[in-house]
Amino acid sequence: MESVDYLVVGAGMSGLGFTAWLRAEAAARGRPLPELVVLEADDEPGGYCKTVERDGFVWDYSGHFFHFKHPEIETWLRARMDGEVRTVAKRSAIRVAGTEVDFPFQKNIHQLPHDEFLRCLVDLYFRDEESFGAAPGSFKEMLYRRFGRGIAELFLVPYNQKLYATDLDRLDRDAMGRFFPHADVADIVRNMRSADNASYNATFTYPARGAMEYVRALLREVPATQLALGERLVGVDLRRQVAWTTRRELGYRRLVSSMPLPRLLAACGLEHDAGAFTWNKVLVFNLGFDRKGRDGLHWMYFPDPATVFYRVGWYDNIMGGDRMSLYVEIGADRDAELDVAGLRSRVLDDLAREGVVTDQTLVAEHAVVLDPAYVHVTQASLAEHARVRRTLEAAGVYSVGRYGGWTYCSIEDNLVETRDLARTLGPLL
Repeated sequence: MESVDYLVVGAGMSGLGFTAWLRAEAAARGRPLPELVVLEADDEPGGYCKTVERDGFVWDYSGHFFHFKHPEIETWLRARMDGEVRTVAKRSAIRVAGTEVDFPFQKNIHQLPHDEFLRCLVDLYFRDEESFGAAPGSFKEMLYRRFGRGIAELFLVPYNQKLYATDLDRLDRDAMGRFFPHADVADIVRNMRSADNASYNATFTYPARGAMEYVRALLREVPATQLALGERLVGVDLRRQVAWTTRRELGYRRLVSSMPLPRLLAACGLEHDAGAFTWNKVLVFNLGFDRKGRDGLHWMYFPDPATVFYRVGWYDNIMGGDRMSLYVEIGADRDAELDVAGLRSRVLDDLAREGVVTDQTLVAEHAVVLDPAYVHVTQASLAEHARVRRTLEAAGVYSVGRYGGWTYCSIEDNLVETRDLARTLGPLL
């Protein structure tokens, strides 16, 4: 049986980030590089940050745009990247009530048609935020109590139901954490005179060759000999600290996993409440057209249930291309059977009906299903995650990232988390 100091499961941003940070930690301590293996079930690294190039178009599996709060991490990555990386001031909008409203919706209700604006404003002013007693019991209740019926029902509820493909009453009131654009009445009224639509992703960076460039930056710090591609984790004996893959048996001192938490728990044979962990899946169509379409917009939200997609993004408006390059996202229940061909036809019809596509001709395309896509952060998942995490970490197993941590976070958050973990586990070196 082979043995390693660290077994890393998943060669996406979290797994590769941990590996790169750990190697940096060893160098900083003047210690030998640790014995380490990175398992990746797919035949190539990157996870959902993979990039597809087709007929001159560059697409990601979905829109992966980096919003850096830690300049030292951005500097570290850029030093290891080739090609242009563009920093963009985001421009996004919402198609609602027959018009377009700047994002975030709740701060721009004055852009609505007059009757809808008055409805939202009156409902906001007379909302009954405090009458429910304690804190809101769900994400949906939070939306109604904080913003009133008009704002909730025009955008916040229907859009998020399309996104998560679930009843919003199931989600924890803080399911989106810092990524939800909160605003109080003063913010909303002030924005009517002087626009301030700043959010966590007011600016973002994007490489000309796609998000895979960030993966390649991390791969520069991970020797190819430590990557085990096309090799899947099958089982783990927590007591003996032994893992089985589709190819071999491996002993380890610490195991760091970014695979979806329910799959890790099943591999470990750890008793848990499987019903606490639910999620949606997202079908992404990447579409390339012969000519440019709309300019100056990076993505648009579509809350109307009659429109099949919840978001459309323009790659060509980021890098300045002369042909329209879109990503189109459809949320679905995790158990839904997706008719990709039928949905493709509906997407094209809805793009035309919404005026996104006019007389352009489709010349290239690609589709991928992300499963899981968005995890459902619920009170049950938070409690069960906290419980199983204690058990795993007591056995030297650390579950990280969006899916390992069963949370809503950014890619930079994953890099910060794995950097901190590498420092914590550094004394093993």
